[in-house]
Formats: sequence, C-alpha cells, structure tokens
Amino acid sequence: MSKEAVHQADRQFAINLSRGLEVLRAFTPADQLLGNRELCERTALPKATVSRLTYTLEKLGYLLRIERLQKYRLGPGVLMLGYPMLAGMDIRHLARPHLERLAAKTQWTVNLGMLGRLEVVYVDAMRLDKGNFLKPDIGSSRPLLTTSMGRALLLASSAQEQKSILNRLKIADPVQYKKDLPHFYRDQEFYERNGYCLSRGDWEADVSAVAVPLRVGSNDDPLVALNCTMSGLKLTQAEISKQVIPSLLEAKRNIERDGGTSYLSRKN
Repeated sequence: MSKEAVHQADRQFAINLSRGLEVLRAFTPADQLLGNRELCERTALPKATVSRLTYTLEKLGYLLRIERLQKYRLGPGVLMLGYPMLAGMDIRHLARPHLERLAAKTQWTVNLGMLGRLEVVYVDAMRLDKGNFLKPDIGSSRPLLTTSMGRALLLASSAQEQKSILNRLKIADPVQYKKDLPHFYRDQEFYERNGYCLSRGDWEADVSAVAVPLRVGSNDDPLVALNCTMSGLKLTQAEISKQVIPSLLEAKRNIERDGGTSYLSRKN
C-alpha cells in the first residue's frame, strides 16, 4: 500500500494539511527557488492543488513569491514555527558547554540530533572539522539507517516505536530500505557490545561518525543523540576507539549527570 493510500485510509488524517507540508519540505539548501511545475514534480501533486497550496502558503507568510522568476522560496513564517521548539529545548543549553569541550578535544564536528519524520534532524552543531564538506547545521537532516546518529536514536527507542519507524521507512522507499537495513542490524550488534554506534562510510564514503543516545529527562521529552563526525580522515576502528570514544562517552556521562537524569527506559 502506498503512503498516500495509507493516509487516505486514516479518517483522522488531514490530507490537505499533509500536502501543504509536503510543498514546504520540497525546498532544500540546493533547491531554494521552486516554481509550481517543479513543486508538482517533487510532490507528485496535481498542478491545481499545488497552485492553491502555494497561494495559501504565500498569504500565510510561509512562502515568498519572487515575481521576476515566477518562483517561490521559504518565508520567515517557517523560521518562526521552529524557533519556539528550539528555544524550549533545555537539552541544547545544558549540552552546549559539553559539546564545545568535546569538539575542542577531538577536533571532530559535534552534533545533537533528534528523530524527525523519517530522518535525523540536527538541533545543535559545533563544526570544528574544517574539512567537513557536508556542513551540518541546525535544521539539516540525515538518513536514519545509514548514519550512526540515526541508528543510535532507533536503538534507544522502544520496540514499538522502532517497529513503527522501520515500517514507515519500508513503505516510503522499499528499495532503499532493503539496501540500508543491513547497516542497522550490523550496528545493533556493535552497539550492544560497545555502547555506541559506528559508521565508517555507510552514508558518505568519506565520512566517519560515532554516536550515543542521551538519556536526559523523562519519556515525555524528545529522544536526543550526540555524535562526532569527521570527513576526509581515514582512521581505523581501533584509532577511533582510542582517540574519540573516551571523550564522547565522557561527554555523554556529564550531560546526563547535569541533566539530573530521571530517564525511564524507553525499552519498556
């Protein structure tokens, strides 16, 4: 069953709202200006539907129309939606000094991330790896199954949450899901033995990354993970374990200590 068919079968699901959000999600750092025709191609929505949605989103301030080009770009309304969430995430303020120390010690890029719809969304970033061509930043996203942070978030989720996310990934892109799933199962065993997730070129051939979930707050708080990434540097697993992992695990312990962890296991 297709994703659209699943949604249509759910009587509580607001299709029009979902389509409006799909239009907003079509914009990326690489595609900042899009016209209605391009939005139709990216969302697979009818032309008339896209036209109504872009008109409405422009009137609400979520899109800006560039008349000269007959295209749209994201408007300030999108940023205003995200700010209250970021400002209200105590974990960002709590973890910031520890992220700074971890980045200074390792000279790797350090990030905080949480589960988005079907991806990891960065909520904080310290970019000290000057060769990092991927330029991670707040609000950028990464795949779940092929990144250490994505797998750390999945492995720290409850069995029910994990099953639901994996099922949605399978429906969204069956071919990619089949290709990526072995990475998840391999790291699952590695995490159980070592207490952290490891990616050496799983997502991008030139990128190494390690990640751990942060158990801060209660089950009502969003699940967050901490990672270190380095591009262009070919370290062995033993070198990563010696040079980076002790500092990563120390940062995890300190953040959880400062957060006064009252975390109830999400595996229950």
